[in-house]
Amino acid sequence: MPAGGEGQMKDRIDQTILKTILATVDEAIHVVDTEGFTVYYSPAAARLDGLGSNEVIGRHILQVYPSLSRETSTLLLVLRTRQPILDQQQTYVTRRGTAIHCINTTVPIWDGEELVGALEVSRDITPVKELSETISHLREELYPARAPEKSLVPRRPRITFGDMVGRDPKLAAVKEAATRAAGTTLPVFVHGETGTGKELLVQAIHNASARRNGPFLAQNCSALPEALLEGIFFGTTRGGFTGATDRPGLFELASGGTLYLDELNSMPPALQSKLLRVVESGEVRRLGDLKVRAVDVRLIASSSLAAARAIAEGQLRDDLYYRLSAVNLGLPPLRERKGDVPLLVEHFLKQGNARLGLAVRGCTPRAMDVLLRHDWPGNVRELANAIEGAMALSGEPVIDLDHLPVAVRGPGPIAVPLGPAVIAGPPGQAITAPLDVAVAAYERHLIEAAMNEAGGNVSRAAASLGLPRTTLQYKLQVLGFASPRRKAQ
Repeated sequence: MPAGGEGQMKDRIDQTILKTILATVDEAIHVVDTEGFTVYYSPAAARLDGLGSNEVIGRHILQVYPSLSRETSTLLLVLRTRQPILDQQQTYVTRRGTAIHCINTTVPIWDGEELVGALEVSRDITPVKELSETISHLREELYPARAPEKSLVPRRPRITFGDMVGRDPKLAAVKEAATRAAGTTLPVFVHGETGTGKELLVQAIHNASARRNGPFLAQNCSALPEALLEGIFFGTTRGGFTGATDRPGLFELASGGTLYLDELNSMPPALQSKLLRVVESGEVRRLGDLKVRAVDVRLIASSSLAAARAIAEGQLRDDLYYRLSAVNLGLPPLRERKGDVPLLVEHFLKQGNARLGLAVRGCTPRAMDVLLRHDWPGNVRELANAIEGAMALSGEPVIDLDHLPVAVRGPGPIAVPLGPAVIAGPPGQAITAPLDVAVAAYERHLIEAAMNEAGGNVSRAAASLGLPRTTLQYKLQVLGFASPRRKAQ
């Protein structure tokens, strides 16, 4: 093959590879020449706009998208300024009347020093945008920013520190510190693993504060793209970007109350910088607006990642963290307060019975033993789900081992006694029964002996048995022992 033929073949292969790559990527790709006429329109772009390539290629950008203008089209703006535009939100309407919300990165195309066109890569955020608009509308209805003097009545039951079930000293210390913090207006930073009850603690702080009758708004900082988060936090002004409307942000809606920023370390660094300015100045400016608005908001932030690690990994600005951590609270994981498991089980049983219309009284000793041994990587939330699921599956007045999720009780079949077992019972006696019955009977004997030896004192009996006090209390209740006070009467 002649040398020139080899070069042409290589060019054809390169073009084929490039076209295949462009046709298979999920992002929409749109290329125009220097006059604004489309020269390439990817299949993903066609799916996004609901248009055929024959309706777009060869046509001017403003013919295809009549809602745009030379000022609002990012492709035409890049052709005019010859500067790239990165991650800009845009809303446009196609010729068929379909509204599209996307985030664009638009760059000029150069052939040496000659500008030959512009390329735009778009990511569809229409479903997310519609969801955020719905949430914003609901928040405006719940907390109208135009009438801050009007008393805002919460639409849900108030969460208090009493709703945080547990007697563990670590949890008690956190609740005591949070109670003191509630009496101030200082910002609070809460850290704890997923499922430890961070939002429960935050709501309790708000409801114990002087702002209890003001709004309480929460936003997960990892739930939405940066371009949408900025508008949600600071608000938007008509004309600020294509499709923008006049809408207050969370800072305005939460004025006079509390704004909770969950997973703050997931917020993009650029947005953290803007948030810091609002925190320090107490003023907010909507996107596209020149007017500055004063806001009175108490900020509470949280992270499931330790703050030191989040800062070291570049996920959290240290200056923002120090500004928001005047009060620092750390919730212990459930594996560090397993003595609270019986109390939590009782709490979730009451909730589940009321919600599901059941009458589950408790757990068998072997089921409780498994619950106490499990490490609970999902913390209190995992325990709540395990109990509710077990209640639905049991169909019985008590939860047994085989009703618990496999992730809790471990893989493999449940051991089923194959016949009677003989074990030592009280002195001079033997108990012949199926294994689970025999074990339960012997456990009852040991507990009764310990209680008698301790003169009915639960704390002393628990110590002699090597059990947490709350665990022994639960077992006494399940086994039907009379309380010491009732027994004395």
